[in-house]
Amino acid sequence: MDESYDYLEELEDFLGGTFHQDISSPEQALAEFINEANKECLLFTIKYCDEFLTSNRTKQEKENYIQTNAEIYFPAIGLTPIQWLNNVVEQIKEAVKSK
Repeated sequence: MDESYDYLEELEDFLGGTFHQDISSPEQALAEFINEANKECLLFTIKYCDEFLTSNRTKQEKENYIQTNAEIYFPAIGLTPIQWLNNVVEQIKEAVKSK
């Protein structure tokens, strides 16, 4: 993977490409992504998600960015966008262990 990437662009592609309006559920969409992605892709996804989550953007900026790019109704899943993305990263980290 090229080191000269924009983590926001990568995150936008991941969220929009994985969690779009045609999915059955966020859980199923994540499971499909994990199943189809190779280990290198999963590690790269963890990297740019972590960069975003630890960036100096405000909590509100992060929440808005996630909501704008993922077609998920967060009140229905009982998590804030940041909590949800943290959970996604943890699930991907678990999946990497078995790839």
